Amino acid sequence: MDIVVTPLDIADAAAVERAYEIEAAARAAAQPDVPPLPRQRFLAGVRRPWPGDDDRHALGYLDGVAVGYLAVSLPQRENLENAGLTLAVHPEHRRQGVGRALYEYATRLARQEGRKRIIGEVANMSPESAPTTPGDAFAAAMGAKPALADIRRRLDLTALDEPELDRLFAASQARAGGYSIVRWRGATPEEYAEDVAYLDSRLVSDAPIGDLTWEAARPEVGRLREMEQAHHERGQRWYNSGARHDATGRLVAWTGIGMNAGCDWHAFQQITLVEPAHRGHRLGTLIKVDNLRHIREYEPALRCVDTYNAAVNDYMISINEALGFRAVAGLNSWQATL
Repeated sequence: MDIVVTPLDIADAAAVERAYEIEAAARAAAQPDVPPLPRQRFLAGVRRPWPGDDDRHALGYLDGVAVGYLAVSLPQRENLENAGLTLAVHPEHRRQGVGRALYEYATRLARQEGRKRIIGEVANMSPESAPTTPGDAFAAAMGAKPALADIRRRLDLTALDEPELDRLFAASQARAGGYSIVRWRGATPEEYAEDVAYLDSRLVSDAPIGDLTWEAARPEVGRLREMEQAHHERGQRWYNSGARHDATGRLVAWTGIGMNAGCDWHAFQQITLVEPAHRGHRLGTLIKVDNLRHIREYEPALRCVDTYNAAVNDYMISINEALGFRAVAGLNSWQATL
């Protein structure tokens, strides 16, 4: 067998399409209950990385046929010693050495760029523990260490307990005197942009990250606008709810749910953050319930919402489970020191 790894020419439409097919097939095999990888999201990401990143892409060929895809993300603002890794081998062509060849290519590239760590994720369909899937076994064989276990939970909107949601909302509202709920779709209103940028930057410090070595992003409105534009280009639409502190006018809590173009039945619950000085008022529950109502007003076909939480994030898990989220799958982050 002849294995060759070559840089992906993003101007080669056929090669980029093959990269998409490989990545989509690998994702479908790992978590078949989620919608297919949106083509618009993948193609836009290949052509323009997330703001602040420099991405390098490659294809792995087995006897002249592209069967593996690699993306190495090189942060340019923070985390300058880290490299993010996406490595996929088509399920029909695994265990033939293509994955190892792609990983060796990635490690050479990361070292050349002065990176000291490689971080990647492996999805699975076991919500109870951190199993050894073929992807996990591969990561361990490459010398990586498990750094963070996440659990994916799903909210079935067709079986939603509406009276219980009403009760949770009312109980939270009773504790949230002095705060008002605000909503928006898409880009953040200018009056809240600085506050949202700040809340977004707190994710790494507020949510458990296990043994991952990762620096928080600096809170910058310009960065927020770049990310919003990137989401738009990838065909993602966001629904947001926040809590405004009436005395100061500042937005002190924020949650968002994102949907991908071409799929009207599925969404991901994204970020939920409450500024530390304003905790204890049930603002997290308040805005999450409100945002479910918000998105359902505009997305009548929506049937389920997924969300990821670190397995040790008991506080956020308790809120999600009170809303009706139930564990269905997992995601393991692996970190290798070069």
